[in-house]
Amino acid sequence: MRFTLFPAILLSLSCSVFTHNVLAQEEFSTWLNALKQEAIAEGISDKTATATISHIELLPNIIKLDQSQPEFISPFQEYYHRRVDTQKIARGRELLVQHELILNQVEAQYGVPKAMLIAFWGMETNYGRYQGDIDTISTLATLAYDGRRSTFFRNQLLDAMRMIDAGNADVDQFHGSWAGAFGNMQFMPTTFMMYAVDGDGDKKIDVVNSFADSFASAANYLSQVGWRKGEPVVIEVYLPPNFEWQNAQLNLRKSVGEWARMGVRTMQSERATTSNILVVKSSHQNKSIKKHSNLHQVAYKKLKKSNSNHHVQPPGGHTSDLLSKSEFVNSSAQTAIILPQGWLGPAFMVFDNFDAVMDWNRSINYALSVVQLAKRINGEPHILGGQFAEAGALTFQQMLILQAALNVQGFDAGEPDGLPGIKTQAAIRAYQLSQHIPADGYAGPNVFHRLMDE
Repeated sequence: MRFTLFPAILLSLSCSVFTHNVLAQEEFSTWLNALKQEAIAEGISDKTATATISHIELLPNIIKLDQSQPEFISPFQEYYHRRVDTQKIARGRELLVQHELILNQVEAQYGVPKAMLIAFWGMETNYGRYQGDIDTISTLATLAYDGRRSTFFRNQLLDAMRMIDAGNADVDQFHGSWAGAFGNMQFMPTTFMMYAVDGDGDKKIDVVNSFADSFASAANYLSQVGWRKGEPVVIEVYLPPNFEWQNAQLNLRKSVGEWARMGVRTMQSERATTSNILVVKSSHQNKSIKKHSNLHQVAYKKLKKSNSNHHVQPPGGHTSDLLSKSEFVNSSAQTAIILPQGWLGPAFMVFDNFDAVMDWNRSINYALSVVQLAKRINGEPHILGGQFAEAGALTFQQMLILQAALNVQGFDAGEPDGLPGIKTQAAIRAYQLSQHIPADGYAGPNVFHRLMDE
């Protein structure tokens, strides 16, 4: 009887799956018809709406990608070194020369340095090599129908139709990433509609094949969201031994002059290299931090001995004065200090232009990396600090546990989401202050294990 029933069970299951798929497709078709009517009501031509809707296919794998979570939150230096390597720097320098004429024109018009435009190009698509090959219209429709941000992607899809209506995209050749970004600079359709411009004067905006349109559109975007011509973006800095680490956070701004009076200095770069400079941050406010300082002094002596023929910056040693650099003439500029890998990692002073970069991508790791790539393309030095940065990363699940543990102990990290956002960082700082350890707000293995041991 068991073997007699088995084929019937299989047939029943197959019919059930088939019925489910048919119903899902019918629901999707109903949704598409409603979308078509909405598009026409918003002024999109019947021809474009019909062609777009008939082209769309539901892409279940896109939903899986959208719902998947990263296994690890990469530490800054790991993230940076994976994306800014010697090959990408060298290629960027070649392209800076190759497209010099166009880039000079764009820089003159919008005030955005050409090396920054090349750096964004390199970070987004490896200089146009990987623009994505997934059908953009179907991707946006799938995410609008069954995604975490349905309203956002519905608006993106409508703007994609407007692009097609205006002749700036072809429904059959519209390809990009799984999230709907496309072209050399990976614009979303709404970004394209708001900021893309005709850089080569052919009365068509093509950010996939036209370098002039791609550079001009990126520069216009940055200019419109607040880029300030001639002002700095990011400077690596040295923090003094008595620095109060809780002051290092993106939303806490002080003038350059205030930071200077607190002992913040630029990193000396004229004779130093990544392999022979040591920047140590310590505090004499408590025994726990003094212990770290002693360990660093031992490491420094070993490093100095192994580099006896080179210049080595001693812990707490003199660095060039922040205000002595010509780019810091405006000592009233409001800036923040950020520590992307905790108090033992590199430290950066960020200016208003950094906000424009963050508008492009809200990841601090991304923003610092794209700025540093631009610096390296321009021939500026490596990141010099951070030799003692905390290694390792928390998994997504560990981050959830960390947030829950902070909440249990009365440090409000918000609803656990597995991401070290501003609220989680503030909760970590509060916890660190209660433990008399450097309050850098960094969600790393050290603070995780300390919480778990309590």
